[in-house]
Amino acid sequence: MNQSISILYHHQDFIVIDKPYGLSVHRDEQAIGLTTVVANQLGLAQVWLVHRLDKTTSGLLILALNAQAASKLSQLFSQHLINKTYLALSVYKPKKKQGLVIGDMKKSRRGAWKLCKTKENPTITQFYSMSCEANLRLFILKPRTGKTHQLRVVMKSLGSPIIGDELYGGKVEKSDRTYLHAYQLQFIYDNQEISIKCLPNTGSLFKKDIVLNKINELAFT
Repeated sequence: MNQSISILYHHQDFIVIDKPYGLSVHRDEQAIGLTTVVANQLGLAQVWLVHRLDKTTSGLLILALNAQAASKLSQLFSQHLINKTYLALSVYKPKKKQGLVIGDMKKSRRGAWKLCKTKENPTITQFYSMSCEANLRLFILKPRTGKTHQLRVVMKSLGSPIIGDELYGGKVEKSDRTYLHAYQLQFIYDNQEISIKCLPNTGSLFKKDIVLNKINELAFT
């Protein structure tokens, strides 16, 4: 991996990067993993992964710069004190335009998950959607829990699988990526309010003027 990772925010205890689409947070098939690449880029011995993004998801990812910060940030995530906002695109109109999706997730076939009606240890996601043009809708997704494939499963459950997400039925011919992007992080760290946004920089559909206009209309602060 020769690419340089874009660092969007640098705190003494952590950084926030723009994780590229198609790059695994784990070593995967790459010679060295993402954390090693970033550590080398910063001239550090190590950085710590405190949450994850799927390989096919781009956008904001926090990496701790010391063990104490890693523990503190992991606790913020486990207590759901870090607010995350994602952008997704689908060609399908959802069953409802906005609301909450709540339900347990159970393993399905081929490494996929499915959403169940039970609520023993439920995944919780707030969503809102808007039409961009014919057969193209923008979804704003705010997960209140952080489970594997959560947003991809939620989108499928709404009848609006994410464009390019072949595992969950969002296959579109010649799609150049899976259209899920971690757009915003908001949290308080050592009494400091932190809010970071990052527009997707890959994907022809994300770069359409109508889509960018809709994103810019979002009333997030």
